[in-house]
Amino acid sequence: MTALTLARPDDLERLVPLVAAFHGEAGIDQDDITRRAALVPILEGSPHGVAYLIGPVRAPIGYIVISFGWSVEYAGLDGFVDELFIRPGVRGRGIGTEVMISLPKALAGAGLKALHLEVRRSNEKARRLYEKLRFAPRDEYTLMTRQM
Repeated sequence: MTALTLARPDDLERLVPLVAAFHGEAGIDQDDITRRAALVPILEGSPHGVAYLIGPVRAPIGYIVISFGWSVEYAGLDGFVDELFIRPGVRGRGIGTEVMISLPKALAGAGLKALHLEVRRSNEKARRLYEKLRFAPRDEYTLMTRQM
């Protein structure tokens, strides 16, 4: 089983390069100063989200960030997979699947009622994986965003 470790402030220097690698792949234009500003509050215990290191703490192979909210529809605490990244050299070994099986179970034990994620419609491989993990598309809904 792949280790998942709740990231803390002293993990920032290990986390920032992973986030930068994910952002590079995803085409997200953000500098390290902004990344750090976004990560520090959740590493310091903000109730709005958590970050987990995937793999060995000293040399993580990935990370996942979950943002929390409240849902009347789901009757309680819900979460959104904000970012999930596994280093390219270790992809295809089932690590992401392990994370997406174990983490929702652990979060449900802490009161989470629903977990959401976003996936490109064109990414059939990821969609099939998430559907196997019991994530269901909500075809009548479209995620819409207003950036401030």
